[in-house]
Amino acid sequence: MAATLSLEPAGRSCWDEPLSIAVRGLAPEQPVTLRAVLRDEKGALFRAHARYRADAAGELDLARAPALGGSFAGLEPMGLLWAMEPDRPHWRLVKRDVQTPFVVELEVLDGHEPDGGRLLARAVHERHFMAPGVRRVPVREGRVRGTLFLPAGTGPFPGIIDLFGIGGGLLEYRASLLAGKGFAVMALAYYNYDDLPKDLDVIHLEYFEEAVTYLLSHPQAEGPGIGLLGISKGAELCLSMASFLKGITAAVIINGSVANVATTLKYKDESLPPVGTDINRTKVRMTTTGRVSSMPERPPNACRPMGRRSPRSSATQRQATILSLLTSPGAKLQYTLTLTLL
Repeated sequence: MAATLSLEPAGRSCWDEPLSIAVRGLAPEQPVTLRAVLRDEKGALFRAHARYRADAAGELDLARAPALGGSFAGLEPMGLLWAMEPDRPHWRLVKRDVQTPFVVELEVLDGHEPDGGRLLARAVHERHFMAPGVRRVPVREGRVRGTLFLPAGTGPFPGIIDLFGIGGGLLEYRASLLAGKGFAVMALAYYNYDDLPKDLDVIHLEYFEEAVTYLLSHPQAEGPGIGLLGISKGAELCLSMASFLKGITAAVIINGSVANVATTLKYKDESLPPVGTDINRTKVRMTTTGRVSSMPERPPNACRPMGRRSPRSSATQRQATILSLLTSPGAKLQYTLTLTLL
């Protein structure tokens, strides 16, 4: 009996959707290696692998069988996806075009050698960023530049403005995924995009006020207020918007400063200079992945030679937190401050 690799959902799923992986038709207790490969939009390869052993019936279900080593260890049903690492040093996996999927190739190899085992089974799976029926609408209204994602159906839907951080441009992958959960989400650019300013020397809050007005007046956005979702500099701007502007009913802040930093913030007749920094009280180190971190070095006994385990807060858990904060009744405004440990 030939081995078969089973995926559920089959064929395609959304990037934030759990994927069940199972192998059938193996020999009892057979050692195998599962391998996942993904190529990003610029051609860079991302890979992960893990060693497993089939059960007495010759079956392997990643929801019940722990990985014995490789890119991760332990019971990690989605480990082959979250543990992917790039072939290029310091490369990040970023989705620029949400209208196309990432294609993941999954393979089952005989034995515990990730590059030397005989190929037993293979499957190809598409991970999409727009759920069926989600509509993508470019926004160029007045000064506002962005993209609005609308769920399937007639609406209206709860509205969210989504902001990213330093680097500028327009990132849409978070907004497109949230739209699949029933939100009208506008990914908002605020610099280094189209005809917007190329730098962040001064930020005018009137621009964000115009974006709030646009979304509140959209026939597919349900009032009387909207939610904000931001990370890094975008999170800091969400706090400023919630402090100065009307029509904000919820804010989710991820890894953002609680004060205005790096740039001058202006709104009408008020001007907030950035909070200064004392370089003499800052300790910086470069991690093995090339990321800058001010955290202390990990003690030697924290190393896991058998492989990594999943992040403490998975993407699914973070998304559930965001959804609950943006939809919970009661409080006029909620702040969630999340510190990401690098």
